[in-house]
Amino acid sequence: MAKSPGQGPLTGVRVVELAGIGPGPFAAMLLADLGADVVRVERPNGAGLAIDPEFDVTNRNKRSVTVDLKAEDGPERVLDLVERADILIEGYRPGVAERLGVGPVTCHARNPRLVYGRMTGWGQEGPLAPRAGHDIAYIAVTGTLGLIGAPDAPPAIPANLVGDYAGGSLYLVVGVLAALHHARATGTGQVVDAAIVDGAAHLASMIHGMLASGGWQDRRGVNLLDGGCPFYGTYETADGRYMAVGALEQQFYEEFVDLLGIGELAPARKDVTRWGELREAVAARFKTRTRDEWTALFEGSDACVAPVLSLREAPAHPHLAARGTFTDHGGITQPAPAPRFSVTHTAVHGGPAQPGADTAQVARDWEVPRLVEDRDG
Repeated sequence: MAKSPGQGPLTGVRVVELAGIGPGPFAAMLLADLGADVVRVERPNGAGLAIDPEFDVTNRNKRSVTVDLKAEDGPERVLDLVERADILIEGYRPGVAERLGVGPVTCHARNPRLVYGRMTGWGQEGPLAPRAGHDIAYIAVTGTLGLIGAPDAPPAIPANLVGDYAGGSLYLVVGVLAALHHARATGTGQVVDAAIVDGAAHLASMIHGMLASGGWQDRRGVNLLDGGCPFYGTYETADGRYMAVGALEQQFYEEFVDLLGIGELAPARKDVTRWGELREAVAARFKTRTRDEWTALFEGSDACVAPVLSLREAPAHPHLAARGTFTDHGGITQPAPAPRFSVTHTAVHGGPAQPGADTAQVARDWEVPRLVEDRDG
């Protein structure tokens, strides 16, 4: 069945996504989840590291066309879409889009109101701008990776969530929507340079303030929010699973130690010299029961304790199930669109866009007949 744009606060916004991997597609998915009509322009042979298109949830709620930008008429086909778009997203290395004939200058000549979103790791300028990289390198140089993990172990790798998606995709989305607001007010588009190094550094703003004030040590695993604090961390249970504890405030901490059964150690909260003793006591107690037993014990309390669930377990959590945090579409269990809106509701209305499957429909809806013209003609 042919897909059509969904409903949401971005209904009526048209987005061209030049296909890539990682943060660009995720940003475009978020725009699509919010109701934008996102057309993903695939290259004929696909992108490296791409997962099976049938399961690539980051391409949900989109439509797909295939264009060979290296073909003689390839750039013109894309520019026909650009002429009718509000936003373009590309994730090439600096200069590649220009060489392909779809750089900002060329696109703005066709559509002065266009918001041109550029998603890279290193950014458009700087010594590393032309170099290859991935999430782990970007968060490494910003100091963000060095924050995560135990003090006596290598930094822990947070999948690609902190760099690609938090420091990259989310900043790109904020940027293009802010620029869209400006374009609609002034009639002038602009380029949004979203670099993962900038976003990942920006995420640590509060910690930099704490560092400057002396409230944060510049090493991991010894601070309030990085596992150094015994009442903000994770603990193994009797069945080899884990509980997460975040009892920072005094009233929450008191409830936590009371329910855990170590109320006699409550005064150790503010005594950093006794944190080692407190951590050992907390760890020993958690080892006496299973994860599910502790979950039941803390249920309904304000002790700020939760079970550490796996990806497959999470959708069944009672709170997440009640909210519909996850949804099933096309046989794939996946996170539902976020955030939520009281009037312009969002939903997963289409599965992962299959490469080139929507070319005819997009050509009709966007009035770009060149998309379906005979390439040999």
